[in-house]
Amino acid sequence: MVELFWLFLKLGATSFGGPAAHIAMMEEEFVHRRQWLTREKFLQLMALTNLIPGPNSTELAIHIGYQKAGWRGFFIAGLSFIFPAFILVTAIAWFYQTYSSLPQVQDFLWGVKAVVFALILIATERFLKQILKIEKYKELTESFFWSRKQRVLIFFILFVSLYLASTNVNEVAILFNCGMISFFISRRLSPNTSRDLGSLFLIFLKIGSILFGSGYVLMSFLQRELVLNRGWITQAQLLDAISVGQFTPGPVFTTASFVGYLLHGVPGAIVATLGIFLPAFIFVALSIWLYKKVADSLVLVEILNGVVAGSVGLLIYTLWVMGQDFSKNLSSILIFISAFLILKFSRISSPILILVGGLLSLLAAKI
Repeated sequence: MVELFWLFLKLGATSFGGPAAHIAMMEEEFVHRRQWLTREKFLQLMALTNLIPGPNSTELAIHIGYQKAGWRGFFIAGLSFIFPAFILVTAIAWFYQTYSSLPQVQDFLWGVKAVVFALILIATERFLKQILKIEKYKELTESFFWSRKQRVLIFFILFVSLYLASTNVNEVAILFNCGMISFFISRRLSPNTSRDLGSLFLIFLKIGSILFGSGYVLMSFLQRELVLNRGWITQAQLLDAISVGQFTPGPVFTTASFVGYLLHGVPGAIVATLGIFLPAFIFVALSIWLYKKVADSLVLVEILNGVVAGSVGLLIYTLWVMGQDFSKNLSSILIFISAFLILKFSRISSPILILVGGLLSLLAAKI
């Protein structure tokens, strides 16, 4: 149990790069290095997180904790993964509110992105191999449900679709929608200008209950709820909050901690964080219960196979976008090549490599 706590605390403190990077780091840590899970099981858990709203990497951490240590692991893994990001983002929010600026971290991030790119590339390679050799229920599925070739075809169709969609990709339409929850909560939370802690909690509870997709989707929700409907924060403050969520390690949803601090200080940061992450724990608990009920269902297996293919397609799209972002920076390219080779042929801890990459990038910028 102590090992589980420290592992996810370490991941939460060093997992730069967004959900795709977090997933790749968890695969490296728990499948490749420690072998707590098979790659097939990891992919199934990843697929389950893509079927429910909320922060995918946090939900995956909760799933892994449950698989390792039951309900105690369920809470320990999720909370310890969130905690470092909450502390760091809240501290940055204090700095921002006090000095009206953000620390300059761009040079550090070039190196971080390079290592993260290598990490996601290697994880995606492993996932692709797993997709191509899934054999469970093969005799039955190839005659009625999707065959292996059809799953691969679905995967590439999704990848091409995401490429054509460019930066306007809508994961909400691609994976799932949770409209009834949105209706249920929004009927009880009409726009108003009250800025009390209760309203703050309900707003972020609503967002955490219905949001699928990336940090950019989160930005559109926050813009509508907090800037346009209520005028609680400015557009500039929103952009700064999203930036902090993107460049700090851990879940991107800790953007809520930053916004909460701006509105109500430390109590606001705590309330907003609780609100946006609470649905993730509830949805994961429900998905664990449902998965246990129908774990041997042929239909569920094939649905998860399709979602796995789509999930790996999203990772490849992330690689495409990230590659365009840093490929013009020579030091980042060199760091990426080095990181890829190190990850491929050694068992070094990925969080350490990410921090080293960022520091090397900082050093290169000073030369």
